[in-house]
Amino acid sequence: MAEYPNCPQCDSQYTYEDGGLLICPECAHEWSREQESDDSSDLRIVKDANGNLLNDGDTVTVIKDLKVKGSSSVLKIGTKVKNIRLVDGDHNIDCKIDGFGAMKLKSEFVKKG
Repeated sequence: MAEYPNCPQCDSQYTYEDGGLLICPECAHEWSREQESDDSSDLRIVKDANGNLLNDGDTVTVIKDLKVKGSSSVLKIGTKVKNIRLVDGDHNIDCKIDGFGAMKLKSEFVKKG
């Protein structure tokens, strides 16, 4: 019987191979053998509205008017946001916007550049 590594997400020992992927039946996590050797499971992958990969320190542009929670003001389309920081969670961009202060944004409402 082949030896498969434990799941990188829940550490289950019951992983199995299906096609080219390793699968955990307990948490449904799927990964490839290349990911296993790269040890890139700690790497956060965040993409903008156009599918471009975002990194810490990037500058992004808001693509939709966004209501600011707890305020009557609106973050206008075309607003540039500099030096973003990627975080875990539903709102995966942490930033400071002139005139608004510290704010969290969803990556689906921004584009790189």
